[in-house]
Amino acid sequence: QVQLVESGGGLVQAGGSLRLSCAASGTIFRTDVMGWYRQAPRKQRELVATITRGDSTNYADSVKGRFTISRDNDKNTVYLQMNSLKPEDTAVYYCLLSRPSVTNYWGQGTQVTVSS
Repeated sequence: QVQLVESGGGLVQAGGSLRLSCAASGTIFRTDVMGWYRQAPRKQRELVATITRGDSTNYADSVKGRFTISRDNDKNTVYLQMNSLKPEDTAVYYCLLSRPSVTNYWGQGTQVTVSS
């Protein structure tokens, strides 16, 4: 079993920055992919970014150049540095640990609100 605990959300003005953290506990495998999704009101949950243990990354087009995902394998923690935030980035951000062909684990979510 894996548990994910997120932190770092909050309220920020447009153009500002926030850093999200997600710490995983339990049995973590080398093939596990970690990442972030987000869900805005009345919208479907969407990919933000993912990162493998070997630091291979994938970003949604909407956040490329503004967000940076990173991972500390020793701490089983994934980070999301969000710069140049826009009101449309407002959403609940969910941490994901994906075990390919097995299952996905989700965090409880952290609210990010960007005011204009």
